[in-house]
Amino acid sequence: MAASEEFRVEGSETPSCLDPETIQAYCRCEYRVFGANPFTLTVGVLSPELALLHERHDVRESAYLTACNPWGRLTDAESNRQAQARLAAVLASLGLPWLEAKGVDPDRLWPGEASFLVLGLARGQACELGRAFCQNAVVYCGAQAVPELLLLR
Repeated sequence: MAASEEFRVEGSETPSCLDPETIQAYCRCEYRVFGANPFTLTVGVLSPELALLHERHDVRESAYLTACNPWGRLTDAESNRQAQARLAAVLASLGLPWLEAKGVDPDRLWPGEASFLVLGLARGQACELGRAFCQNAVVYCGAQAVPELLLLR
C-alpha cells in the first residue's frame, strides 16, 4: 500500500508527505523516559510503566515531544539544545509535569534526540506543540497507555 493511502496527517484527511521509511523509523524508535524508574515506550505496545505513571500523577494522557532536528533534518547540537530549552520554557508555562527523555534509533543510523514526556498533555496540544517546533510527528499516549505515532505533515 502506498504511503499516501496508508498514512494520514493527524486531524486531517490529507496524506502525509513523509516517506514510508521515515514513518517506519519513527515507529521503530526507542522512546526512552528517564527519572526514578526509567522505561522505554514503543509505538503500538502497551506500557505498564506509563499506565502506572499516569495513575500516580492522576492523568489520563501524555505526549512524548522533542524540538530537535526540525522537519527531520539533522541540526547542530547547539541549535538543538536551544530549541529544547525553548520547548522546556513552553512546557513550564503550561504547568504540567514532565520527565526528561531521549528518542533512540535502534539501528544507530540517527543520533539520539533529547525529548520530554509531558504528563496530562492533550492530543491536540501535543500536535500544536509539535507543529510549533517544526516536528514531523509526536507520540501520544491515551488512557490505554499505548503510544501512538501522530503524523503532523
